[in-house]
Amino acid sequence: MINGRKQKRAKKKGMTWKKWLLLIIGIFVLAIGALIAKVYIDIKRTASDIHEIIPERPKSDMRDSEIAFGNQDPFSILLLGVDAREGDGGRSDTMIVMTLNPKKDSSMMVSIPRDTLTEIVGQGNEDKLNHAYAFGGVKMALDSAENLMNIPLDYAVQVNMESFKEIVDAVGGVDVNNSIAFDGFSEGNIHLNGEDALAYVRMRKQDPRGDFGRQDRQKQIVQAVMKEGASVSSIMNYKDIFDSISANVRTNLDFDDMVDIQKNYRGAVKDVQQLYFERGEGQMINGVWYYIMNDEELNEVSTQLREHLELD
Repeated sequence: MINGRKQKRAKKKGMTWKKWLLLIIGIFVLAIGALIAKVYIDIKRTASDIHEIIPERPKSDMRDSEIAFGNQDPFSILLLGVDAREGDGGRSDTMIVMTLNPKKDSSMMVSIPRDTLTEIVGQGNEDKLNHAYAFGGVKMALDSAENLMNIPLDYAVQVNMESFKEIVDAVGGVDVNNSIAFDGFSEGNIHLNGEDALAYVRMRKQDPRGDFGRQDRQKQIVQAVMKEGASVSSIMNYKDIFDSISANVRTNLDFDDMVDIQKNYRGAVKDVQQLYFERGEGQMINGVWYYIMNDEELNEVSTQLREHLELD
């Protein structure tokens, strides 16, 4: 009889622990589900905040049809780093063209020298390429860069460089390999916070390569932010990252586009090939310094990008 009672109590105790375990698991699942729902809502809010339709430019004039992310079509982005201050619309002092091809699991990236003398599409004259943004915003910058590079520029991402440091801080800083020592930045592998990263990408006077060295540092920071933004620690800190992006980034990619890119193009950003403009020369024209592209080099870079985009 006593053994029977003990067995009943043991059975009842076992049932109690099972119930508690199921309850804990249920609460955990609900908590994870709530977190996922919140992250989804925050992502959608951030995408809505930064989405900005570029007037009268639903697609590149060099495209016969829209990009289909579901089909993994190769596409291009123009990254504009805008130095805008209060009372001044600013100029696009950073211009990086990036192409992504998920079928090749690769990307290509090239910086366009900001002082490049080229046609400003919509103005009817030649001027420094970075003036296009000041004259006509993102649309004119896209049209002018597209005309220069002879490739379709499908999308634009505009970043406020003055506040870019907030994005770097939000991902916990970035690690880069510095090729030369300057102004407190040692040569070799260094960790940069937001303030340091901004100073790092702006320096050019102490660099023997001038603006070319600065362009390399800009691309370094962009790649480092992309890498850190995808890390586990950054994902856990997603709220600060989303807030920084909402305040400092604008693009004509919408939420569905971003979801499709994340789903279908993840492998493309793991292998980034750097291209360069280095064979041009500086020239004074009417007292103004311009960068004159080397036509052969421009054609070589354009051809590589067109092949990567799988264009005829």
